[in-house]
Amino acid sequence: MHLTMKKEIHPSNYRPVVFQDLNNGDTFITKSTVAAEDTITVDGVEYPLVKVHISRTSHPFFTGEERVLDIEGRVDKFKARAAAGTAAKEQRAAKAQKVVKRAAAKAAKAADAVDNAPTTK
Repeated sequence: MHLTMKKEIHPSNYRPVVFQDLNNGDTFITKSTVAAEDTITVDGVEYPLVKVHISRTSHPFFTGEERVLDIEGRVDKFKARAAAGTAAKEQRAAKAQKVVKRAAAKAAKAADAVDNAPTTK
């Protein structure tokens, strides 16, 4: 039995790419088809650069380190943004209500002026 690979199903832009961990600056070269705008020179060769936030060199599972995330800080920031958004929404509603009241008062004053205007016969 002779097996052959299917034609034209494999990517044509498969090339060496440098991945850089933003946590610790570690870089490693592997083959990938990922699109990259940045480049980096490693050992005198220029490669496309992909920046990642976590890799095998910084992930706690692989390093054995246990990190405490600042979840409370994130929650506090979220609550502060939500409160600021609510306050801004209330301010916009109050301003809109004030504009409506002014327009109503102006219309009432104009109507009153028309009603009280002397009539000429």
